[in-house]
Amino acid sequence: MTLELKEIYNEKVKPALAEELDLKNPMLIPNLEKIVVSVGAGEASRDSKLMQNIQDTISLITGQHAVVTKAKKSEAGFKIREGMPVGVKVTLRQDRMWNFLQKLIYIALPRVKDFRGLPKSGFDGRGNYNFGLDEQLMFPEVDYDNIIKTHGMNITIVTTTDSDKEAYKLLELLGFPFAKGGR
Repeated sequence: MTLELKEIYNEKVKPALAEELDLKNPMLIPNLEKIVVSVGAGEASRDSKLMQNIQDTISLITGQHAVVTKAKKSEAGFKIREGMPVGVKVTLRQDRMWNFLQKLIYIALPRVKDFRGLPKSGFDGRGNYNFGLDEQLMFPEVDYDNIIKTHGMNITIVTTTDSDKEAYKLLELLGFPFAKGGR
């Protein structure tokens, strides 16, 4: 019988964090708040068919409808007009967040060729972790024949703590495959 990642957090990670960080109040124990998956469209912003393909792919991967983000203001240097589509994003919370994280850690990341671990330098100083993936084909739901163009994605994991050290410990106990080496 395999445990779901949410159950692992509640049964093993929470008590370990409370003991290690010496937290008496259970509300202060670091937790995951949300996961944001985003794709910057780049040249795809001029091709509505490609934008739709990116949106469908991200929706398929995350299990939640992705929204197209629009430019807030015009930028002549990038040939962007206000209101043009510039990317796609999804914000995952609760059970969908835990399901996506479990799929990412145990299925998608092990399928990456020459994977050496996620960089420890992705913390932002406020307890959140950011990293990028080069292509979407590592996810089992993605059918190669339905892809017009491969694209990467940025994944942001937002935690309830303001400390990078506490967030790192939380993700490490959840089974995040961090790269070996100094922090």
